[in-house]
Amino acid sequence: MGAWRACRAVSADHRFDGGELMAQGQVDAVWVGADRIAANGDVANKIGTYSLAVLAKFHNVPFYVAAPQTTLDPACPNGAAIPIEQRSAAEVTGVAGSFGAVQWAPEDARVYNPAFDVTPAALISGWVLDSGVVTPEDVANGRFAG
Repeated sequence: MGAWRACRAVSADHRFDGGELMAQGQVDAVWVGADRIAANGDVANKIGTYSLAVLAKFHNVPFYVAAPQTTLDPACPNGAAIPIEQRSAAEVTGVAGSFGAVQWAPEDARVYNPAFDVTPAALISGWVLDSGVVTPEDVANGRFAG
């Protein structure tokens, strides 16, 4: 309970950009999840995680990854080796529902719609796993390499 009392505020809004609040000094730390953690500490997570990490680094806000140990993939050397799923173009070119269908982009529009992005380990302050806390120094010493 003491840790919660130490927090000024907690935001769990997945749409949270954060840059403006970080610039105002209103963010103490950023916490994200992970879909996959490579041996070098790079993290694949929902699209937008990398941008949030860059903002946090620029504003000197700690950036933490919380994930289960099973997310770690010691056979994957780095983020470049993580396959990134490309989602359907239909998700961003139109919408369909009980009201009918609306297409706001040409059907042959080229669409880049990744499900994930990769955050480099250099932007991460620490990894909090169910097996314990891992520091950047631990990762540099091969902690995730297996």
